Amino acid sequence: MTVPAPPQFKSVTDRPWAALLALCVGFFMILVDMSIVAVAQPEIMEALHAGVNGIVWVSSAYLLTYAVPLLIAGRLGDKFGPKNVYQVGLVVFTLASIWCGLAGSIGELIAARAVQGIGAALITPQTMALVTRIFPPERRGAAMGVWGTVAGVATLVGPLLGGILTDNLGWEWIFFINVPVGAVGLVLAATLVPQVETHDHRFDWIGVILSGLGLTALVFGVQEGQTYHWAAWIWVLIAVGVALMGLFLLWEARTRTEALVPLSLFRERNFSLCNVGITSMGFAVSGSMIPLMFFLQFVGGMSPTRSALMMVPMAVLTGVCSPIVGRILDRVHPRNIISTGLAGYAIATGLLGWLMTPSTPVWQLLIPTCLMGLSSACIWAPLAATATRNLPWSDAGAGAGVYNTTRMIGSVVGTAAIGALMMTLLADKLPGMNAAASEGSKVHRLPEVVFGVHVREGFASAMGQSLFLGAAVLVVGAIATLFLVRPDHQGSPRGAA
Repeated sequence: MTVPAPPQFKSVTDRPWAALLALCVGFFMILVDMSIVAVAQPEIMEALHAGVNGIVWVSSAYLLTYAVPLLIAGRLGDKFGPKNVYQVGLVVFTLASIWCGLAGSIGELIAARAVQGIGAALITPQTMALVTRIFPPERRGAAMGVWGTVAGVATLVGPLLGGILTDNLGWEWIFFINVPVGAVGLVLAATLVPQVETHDHRFDWIGVILSGLGLTALVFGVQEGQTYHWAAWIWVLIAVGVALMGLFLLWEARTRTEALVPLSLFRERNFSLCNVGITSMGFAVSGSMIPLMFFLQFVGGMSPTRSALMMVPMAVLTGVCSPIVGRILDRVHPRNIISTGLAGYAIATGLLGWLMTPSTPVWQLLIPTCLMGLSSACIWAPLAATATRNLPWSDAGAGAGVYNTTRMIGSVVGTAAIGALMMTLLADKLPGMNAAASEGSKVHRLPEVVFGVHVREGFASAMGQSLFLGAAVLVVGAIATLFLVRPDHQGSPRGAA
């Protein structure tokens, strides 16, 4: 069932594009922070005398506290106003960034990163919800094109910026750089982002507890499974997480008060299918960056900064093409763009895995990465715009929360699954390598280990073949989005034709 938007759209601001720019500042910052830490991990390990498990938790803590509160954060925006919740999230994120940079131990850094994740969770759903409320339906595609440009570029700028800051100023500055950005974002939000109508929702505390515990158990189990060699208690934890999420869905279906996640959202066909698409994209992108960076640095001999530079053509193409695709989206069937984009990204990922050999020239690797950039422009913003276009305004925050939660869960599962496959392939092709890579004192010496021709070829093969899993999941997303229907400018679908 589709709920139509109001017939007369009345804008709450005469400067919607300025408001969007203000929102993009905070959104850009939190997306950069998801990837900026990766290239600084060896420096952090040495400076804080940490082991590999501690360094893994620097990323895992952020991922957990980002993913789990997203459902709650979307509802908070509906109840207290997305502008207000967005500003609170910026303050939390910026102060936590200062704490990260000043951390004197690995435990303190992990705690600070966990607080950062909470700030990011408060920010993320408000950006999509505000775009839905300040732009009329016929202009949301173009607006989401700008949003998609920011999303695509930020996820690629992170490693490059992290390499430059770590090489020249020290690892602390990958966090301190957020302070001026956060301050500018707060000023712009206060002056340019309008207050919008709120809805006095009753808060579903049982739903909050069930979803929080269920997602925490599920995400932790998947994220840490490889670290603990998939011990029996990990599988029990995952099973508990799945059971709690099942109870959560049952509660949401039966609750007589306002549900944390209105299951009626999934009666809207495009919303459901777009969630499948964004989950597949999160799975492939987050999981594939690990073997790609390992290949470029350990087989290609590149520095962290230089390996990140390989992603620049992809970022440029995404940034240039996203606004163009956004304008086209308002005039064509969304499946033509989205399914083509997901299929293109799947082909590019598979091609990249096939090309990852020690003898492959660098210029050949740029072919699939450029295709990834073009495909990304057809995925991030079009998926978000299509997912939210038909949702009722009162559920805009909840819809954004659900959408971003599925993206994050896809990222967590993709990182764990592709990482597990990568280590399995290493153990098969190079029996001694898997053990060496698991020892904290050996990780930064891996380029010395990858020396002989046989070892280099085996390592490259393991990295390349692990990308095929991401490509296969993207094919599932491409097939699902073939069944999208075309909405009209008033928010009701025209049908498949």
